Amino acid sequence: MNIFVLLYNSGTDKEGIHSIELKGRTIVLMFEERDDATRYCGLLEAQDFPLPTVEMIDIEQIKEFCNNLNYECKLVEKNFVPKTYEDRLLISPPQKNLEVEKWEENEDNEEKIDINTIKENLEKLL
Repeated sequence: MNIFVLLYNSGTDKEGIHSIELKGRTIVLMFEERDDATRYCGLLEAQDFPLPTVEMIDIEQIKEFCNNLNYECKLVEKNFVPKTYEDRLLISPPQKNLEVEKWEENEDNEEKIDINTIKENLEKLL
């Protein structure tokens, strides 16, 4: 099954996938409908977030990617209606964003992430 994800700097060596942080968890959003993903991008742009691109990817590749990085993935289904605050974050971005500089910052992090592994996993998605 193909789904849609939001990628930053798609096709470059600084490619990244849009995610949200919720209660210490990193959650990658997957959209069943391109229109929902595009609308979410518009909401990000309206809040001065960096603008991602919508990319179609096989759901199994995203699940494997998330599993390898200990991320969670959430599918936003067609006609999704939020029932909780957490659900609302699946259709409307949070009000604050990690600074772009913090994306690459790992010198101060206790948990080191191998950037080459992340890059390889993202390249496999394309």
